[in-house]
Amino acid sequence: MSHPDAAAGTAQAAAVARTADRALMATARHSAGRSAAVLGCTLSAAGAALAEPAVLGHTLDLLLRRAPAGPAWTLLCAAVIAAEVALDAAAARLTGEVDARSTARLRRLGLARLLRTAPHHAARHAPGETSARLTAHATEAGKVPAAVAHAVAALLPPLGAVSALFLIDLWTALAFLVGVPFLVLLLRAFARDTHASIARYQQVQLATAGRLTEALAGARTIAAAGTAERERARILARLPELGTEGRRMWQVYGGTTARSAALMPMLLYAVLAVGGIRLSAGAIGVGELLAAVRYAGLAAGIGAVTGALAALVRGRSAARRTAALLVLPVLAHGRAELPEGGPGTLELRDVRVVRGGATVLHDISLVIPGGTTVAVVGRSGSGKSLFAAVAGRLADPDEGRVLLDGVPLPQVSAAALRREVGYAFDRPSLLGDTVGDAIAFGAGPDPGPEAVRAAGRAAGADLFVRRLPHGYGTRLADAPMSGGEVQRLGLARAFCHAGRLLVLDDATSSLDTVTAREVERALAREIRPGTRIVVAHRLSSAAHADLVVWLEDGRVRATGTHGELWQRDPAYRAVFAADTDRDAQREAAR
Repeated sequence: MSHPDAAAGTAQAAAVARTADRALMATARHSAGRSAAVLGCTLSAAGAALAEPAVLGHTLDLLLRRAPAGPAWTLLCAAVIAAEVALDAAAARLTGEVDARSTARLRRLGLARLLRTAPHHAARHAPGETSARLTAHATEAGKVPAAVAHAVAALLPPLGAVSALFLIDLWTALAFLVGVPFLVLLLRAFARDTHASIARYQQVQLATAGRLTEALAGARTIAAAGTAERERARILARLPELGTEGRRMWQVYGGTTARSAALMPMLLYAVLAVGGIRLSAGAIGVGELLAAVRYAGLAAGIGAVTGALAALVRGRSAARRTAALLVLPVLAHGRAELPEGGPGTLELRDVRVVRGGATVLHDISLVIPGGTTVAVVGRSGSGKSLFAAVAGRLADPDEGRVLLDGVPLPQVSAAALRREVGYAFDRPSLLGDTVGDAIAFGAGPDPGPEAVRAAGRAAGADLFVRRLPHGYGTRLADAPMSGGEVQRLGLARAFCHAGRLLVLDDATSSLDTVTAREVERALAREIRPGTRIVVAHRLSSAAHADLVVWLEDGRVRATGTHGELWQRDPAYRAVFAADTDRDAQREAAR
């Protein structure tokens, strides 16, 4: 009996493979016109290549006989060769366009799916892996539509050449056919071995890219800890394996090329020998012998076929890497709008969330009145961040419902949800060209410079931003910032787009006590009224909240004001044992 995990892994791999094939087919349809043009050019070029030996042979016979038509056929030879060159050039140009369009489409599909899934699903793939899937692997997969056209066209010269050999002379064609089974076996072995080696190579490449991205993100920490050599060794640990797989991949290709290089002369010699005998017998002419030899070369042209096969195998394997993003579950949205002017009443009904087979949030039922500031507290691992994610629908519960102003969140349209629900995180990512752009970034219309500056003041960021060379117009790349300054800009962005529900997930953890209190006051006085959920580690944050939700092991242990919980339960006080905010402790004791 197979292990359940192994069976699930096999099913997942099969689903990814099917999704990859569907994505490639959709991508091919997206560039169907250009792909058809590539196919037309490559087939026409192949046709010219097939016509060339016959035209050359006939021209040679005419010239040897000094026939009057010889010069005209010489011009025809030149025209056929020129047409083949022009068609090959046009096919190369069109192939570049198809590759670029197909790559762009695959990247858009992968990125769109990544942005539409819940964060915990996106986190299945390390940042480095995701980057590789959307760049190198998408580029390789994007070559498949044009590669199919080239593969089809690559079959025409061998098949057409064999037919031409039969038309020239039966015995010469039979001499060539003796070696065809060996060519077929060579192609089968090449396709099988290439697929396996490319898949292993890309897998190791993904893992190495992931480790490199992790190290780049933590470069300052690595430098401060003096562990650069250890990190370098960790990143490059699988480099020998990558080299082994790369060499194996090229060994397969090189071995196939070497065997074909040994086989092709034998086939040509066989054709030449039989053709010479037939020439001496008067069955064929000199020009026909020349054509037969050239057709034998085309028929044995395994290089073009193996090259096309290699491109297809690499592309399909890369498409499966990119398709791992396309199978991420989508966080679907409805079309409902929230009631106009709603206060932001949040209701959780029997909410249960499972992660990794374990229940992380257990049957949570709460009603948070609109306009309330709620502090969510608890020890590390109690489920605070997951509670915050479910509250604003960054993730859906496995059971239960979450409603905002009476409307179930899955029924709310994506535009309304992002307009009315805002987030600030402990490690915000700043997007945009300038500092002002980073604050203004979000759903809805541009808030304008005044709103950006007001949000900066509310988040305690205005002072340090105005000290930058160009203030809010300073490019982010030219504005190195501390963790606390980045966090303040993240808060400013959330304040700039504050809706009826604002969720702060440990968003003040890097701020000093004074700045954190300024932010708390701004939340109460300067930001649009609405419901505030604050994942709190600071005692002062809980003390200033209207309501505290105390989580323990994924369950709501108690709710109430901070003062009530502080007075009656020593375990609640123990949650803040590590907090050093003495002023807040004195305030709580009053």
